[in-house]
Amino acid sequence: MNRRDLLLSGVAFAAVAGAVATLRMGGPARAAETFEVTKTDAEWHAILSDEAFNVLRKEGTEYPGTSPLLNEHRKGIFACAGCDLPVYPSDTKFDSGTGWPSFWQEIANAVGKTEDRSLGMTRTEVHCRRCGGHLGHVFDDGPAPTGLRHCINGVALTFKPATA
Repeated sequence: MNRRDLLLSGVAFAAVAGAVATLRMGGPARAAETFEVTKTDAEWHAILSDEAFNVLRKEGTEYPGTSPLLNEHRKGIFACAGCDLPVYPSDTKFDSGTGWPSFWQEIANAVGKTEDRSLGMTRTEVHCRRCGGHLGHVFDDGPAPTGLRHCINGVALTFKPATA
């Protein structure tokens, strides 16, 4: 290997490392926020499945099309799986074709929103305002009347059917 090849390899490595760092930085910043419901990781693990813990507490994403709530069409309320706060009414749910439960509006004062730049793009992250659990993201390609699509991880929710 000559000096030119070594130099080009170093430049290529720096470019890749920079791209990876750019993609990883700028995730939702909620560390300074305080929430009504707080628990240690061990306490969250005790009440959540591994998948729900990954989504709610580590800002993961479930695989599309895997949530039983995707096909939940009864009247009722969708609540945070971490603290049971009602977050979405069933009458705002719609089929977005994305593979995740989607809603065009949340319940008033139920969710918080933060800027998320974790994948090299800017998105609006949605979390439970009471426990800070990551729910999903909001996009501006939804139906009327809001034009919004809350793309929510089903594992981050529970469903409570309406009583007659």
